[in-house]
Amino acid sequence: MKLALIGVGLIGGSFALAVRAVGKFDYVVAFDSAPGALQRAAALGVIDEASPSAAHAAIDASLVMIATPVGSTQAVLRDIAPNLTSSAIVTDVGSAKGSVIEGARSELGAAFSRFVPGHPIAGREHSGVQFADAALFRDKIFVSVPSVQTDAGALLTMETLWRDIGCRIERMTSEEHDSIFAAVSHLPHLLAFALVDHVAAQPDAARKFAMSGAGFRDFTRIAASNPRMWSDICVANRIALGGELRAQRKLLEELQYAVDSGDADELHRVFTRAAAARSQVLG
Repeated sequence: MKLALIGVGLIGGSFALAVRAVGKFDYVVAFDSAPGALQRAAALGVIDEASPSAAHAAIDASLVMIATPVGSTQAVLRDIAPNLTSSAIVTDVGSAKGSVIEGARSELGAAFSRFVPGHPIAGREHSGVQFADAALFRDKIFVSVPSVQTDAGALLTMETLWRDIGCRIERMTSEEHDSIFAAVSHLPHLLAFALVDHVAAQPDAARKFAMSGAGFRDFTRIAASNPRMWSDICVANRIALGGELRAQRKLLEELQYAVDSGDADELHRVFTRAAAARSQVLG
């Protein structure tokens, strides 16, 4: 069977390696607009063939995996739609789902029923096919986000495939998905980028960075993530993320008032509540 991979970064490359490792696809053709990405992927054995376009890659593919930044997903869907076979499944791995599903609905026509949206909760702060790893998804959650029109057979095929490469499946609506990940993924990334940018803009930034310890490094590790990918995610999930930002800003204003007024008791209450929640949920 032929896999068409659109986007050969960390996630796309790891998916290709993982499905090869379990013998699900015998040929991988890929397209990526980033200079050199296809050559690196071929040299690493991630793909068999570099395609000149997403549309060309989709020809005769059993599965089209879209692993581009979410801001590009709708354009990719538009490009591949004319070349999909009647049995082809189309899927994605984007971190925002509502906007992607609506884009698929508008671009795929009758093929929309065979679009199976998903989101593997796996990744690293570094991007690029050179970091691809067949074991990346092992013991990770795959969030399956079908619409009411998703074909049951296509859904079963994709959920089985993700199980085969090591994931456990959680199924939810796009609204649930985007609300959850705005809080636990998109907001933390935005805050990490913002903190590093804030410190970097100061006149003595070099000295401050040199003096930073494990706390700063742990908090800001994800600010090394792909800026294009994360700016796309923030815009794609802007409604849910905007709500989380407003709530966070309100809490920060309350904390600033407590700091300015020397209210250690209020700070202690918030910190204790947060520490207890983290310990209970994350250990």
